[in-house]
Amino acid sequence: MKLGRVLKHWLVPPWLAARRFGPALSAEIGAAVEIAEATQRGEIRFVVEGPLPFAVLWQERTARQRAADLFGRLGVWDTEENCGVLIYVQLVDRRVEILADRGIAAKVPQAEWDAICRHMEAAFTAGDYRGGALAAIRRAGELLTAHFPAGTTNPDELPNQPMVI
Repeated sequence: MKLGRVLKHWLVPPWLAARRFGPALSAEIGAAVEIAEATQRGEIRFVVEGPLPFAVLWQERTARQRAADLFGRLGVWDTEENCGVLIYVQLVDRRVEILADRGIAAKVPQAEWDAICRHMEAAFTAGDYRGGALAAIRRAGELLTAHFPAGTTNPDELPNQPMVI
């Protein structure tokens, strides 16, 4: 276990995530997800996490591994067409990860998602949480529209509002 990382997570107040992604920005993110999902059959789930729980730190889980944990726990994998996408923001480690379900991963290379992650991280480093989040959702929607365009039915299987933990 890396002591520096543990201390960093312990010293950051739990309300940091709620402050950076407050009610106004959360509403905008939810609306952006709804708009992005209107043109395609994919499902986007946006999660922001402040300090990690001690058990996650003890196991030395990376941001990618934590995103995978949440991907399963939140049921992002459980969409009808296997077309769920998790956008995970780890504020303390300053990392963003995007995980796509197997239906999407077969059509969209991970490099596309990684590029979105790096743009978000750059925007967040500059203090532009709103711009970074909304641009990422818009770009994810574009990628999903190209490979999973909306059909006659387009069920909304996952919550559109971001989860801030």
